[in-house]
Amino acid sequence: MRAKTVLPAVAMTAVSMVLTLAVVVMWLGAAMPWLVALVVGLGIDGGWLATLAYERRLAAQGDHNRTVTAVGWSFGVLATAVLVAHALSVEHSAGAWLAVAWLPLAAKALWLVHGMWERTALTPVALDAIRGIQQEARDEAAVARARLRAEAATEETRLTAVTEAGARVARVQARTAQTLSGAWSTLETARAGEETGRALTSVTTRVTPGVTPRWELPVWGPTEPLTGRSLEAATLTDDALDVIVDDIRTSQTPALSYREMAARFRAAGHSASEVRLRAAWKRVA
Repeated sequence: MRAKTVLPAVAMTAVSMVLTLAVVVMWLGAAMPWLVALVVGLGIDGGWLATLAYERRLAAQGDHNRTVTAVGWSFGVLATAVLVAHALSVEHSAGAWLAVAWLPLAAKALWLVHGMWERTALTPVALDAIRGIQQEARDEAAVARARLRAEAATEETRLTAVTEAGARVARVQARTAQTLSGAWSTLETARAGEETGRALTSVTTRVTPGVTPRWELPVWGPTEPLTGRSLEAATLTDDALDVIVDDIRTSQTPALSYREMAARFRAAGHSASEVRLRAAWKRVA
């Protein structure tokens, strides 16, 4: 992995140094001895190479010096300026020379990229640990998605079952209401009929001479049961209960039986539990 970044940087540095040296010798060789031009070219390349070597040494120690970096970039800018000036001074092939004038700066940029790679490089053990963590996170996410999909399917099934059960209950209630409505209509017809109403009246209550009680329809609808508070409000003491039971029992000769007495007791609007009523009957009888 290290070679993927260091080899392009080395190759670009070598090409830029050779190109800079050749341009300096060709450009300045016409105005001064070629040995002087060669020394100038080697000075530019040598300064650049020296600062680059020092930067690499500091990077290997985990250190960084801004002054050395600035000097290295200065040599790169100087080499680029020489190439650009040479390209502008020639009459032929100026575009070709300008096209390669960026090579020194490109070499510096590649070394910068390589340095960043070295500062962020990890060991194989760390990379394996990171891959393991990422794989574990992907596994947990996949399991969570599968659990959510399963819960969603279960909830959909439950809602469907509840909806179908509610629909069945509604249909049963509708049929029951229809049946009760038909029965009520039949009772109303029987009650309204002259002959059937008279016959039903004669069997629903004791016939009293000169009185023809009206047969009423049974109550159909919600009833409100007696609460414990209302029963407690009507609770009688034992003495008062004994007096009422004795009066009802001896109201007819011969004395009434317990069943008849209990029926008249409740018909009169009194309230008492069956246990207390039987105890009062035993006391007075």
